[in-house]
Amino acid sequence: MIHRNIFPSLLEHLSKPQATVITGMRRVGKSTALKYLLTQVPHNNKVYLDLERVENRYLLNQTNTKDIEIGLAIEGIDLSKPAVIALDEIQLVNQSTSVIKFLYDTYGTKFIVTGSSSFYLKNHFSESLAGRKRIFEMYPLDFAEFVAFQGESPTLLKQFAEASFHLSIYLKWKALYENFLSFGGFPEVVLAETEEDKKAYLRDVINAYIELDIRLLSDFSASDDLYRLVRLLAVRTGSRLDFSKLGAVLGINRAKVKEYISLLEHTYFIKSVGAFTQSLDKEFSKQEKIYLADTGLLQALAQVSSGQVFENAIALQLSHLGSIQYYQKKTGLEIDFILEGKKAIEVKETPTPHDEQILKNRAKSLGLDTYYLVGRHQSPNDFKDFVWGGSLISQ
Repeated sequence: MIHRNIFPSLLEHLSKPQATVITGMRRVGKSTALKYLLTQVPHNNKVYLDLERVENRYLLNQTNTKDIEIGLAIEGIDLSKPAVIALDEIQLVNQSTSVIKFLYDTYGTKFIVTGSSSFYLKNHFSESLAGRKRIFEMYPLDFAEFVAFQGESPTLLKQFAEASFHLSIYLKWKALYENFLSFGGFPEVVLAETEEDKKAYLRDVINAYIELDIRLLSDFSASDDLYRLVRLLAVRTGSRLDFSKLGAVLGINRAKVKEYISLLEHTYFIKSVGAFTQSLDKEFSKQEKIYLADTGLLQALAQVSSGQVFENAIALQLSHLGSIQYYQKKTGLEIDFILEGKKAIEVKETPTPHDEQILKNRAKSLGLDTYYLVGRHQSPNDFKDFVWGGSLISQ
């Protein structure tokens, strides 16, 4: 078992009475996390129910709670004692929250559940299970986790997290980082042995997302428009959104485009980055930038530049470190990312001293004392005052 960054938080919550809810895109490792947690339960009064199986959906869909209790007893659960029930893919059973609420309130049953839809879980669960659950969001692997999945220890890498460029660290991890940029961080993709297998898994992720998650939350006809939209967004990754232009290309109205993009974000397929400004009113008036949830997905959907792939990766890596925004003036002057409203960050594939000076001046104009370049490649003039992308991880 390769431990994920989220595991300590999940383990800590396992002893709490409230339901432990794990949500995120398909194939990010939610089921693996759920099964791992179940092995950590210190008694045998527990059960795993995969709700993709019809008999398990039937068990929870029964209208009579006594029948549900009998079904659980057949599965070996004694509700008169502390019990743990693990439900995988909970969004597939409409009345699942009612069942959880009943068993939690009546017997104090502990639930561990997974679901692929943030939109469904956050909205429906918030209304139905107020005070009875905590939601944990799971994402594709970050680079440190990716290294662990490759059978190597990320300990040394973490010691140099966010540190200035160090040649030996760069040379040791460069090949793995380039692989990470190429195929992303879905565990099945990372563990696949061939490039063709990796590409096939990525196509499966896209298909499952469109055909299963989106059709669960939207009407049947939306899937074709959404597929065309995600391909357009992939081409435009790192660019500011223009709903009207996207609508014109797709042949749908601006409001519908906005609705679809909200759905894509709330189901983890894309990440939006808002504009940084010292005026709240101006912030709301500026367009957002969009990045895809995984660089492997990005390249499976469209032919994009290496610079776009790298910027997308850095946006995702920074999002693990805190909230991010971008800065851009009407004159074109910009800073790629502002981290936590305090750090100015510029992304360059091959950074130079000139890039650093420009960033310094722009950060100073915003009153930001902390700034750094993030680079992908070694600088040809031995410039080292930048952070290599592979070391942009949490310690």
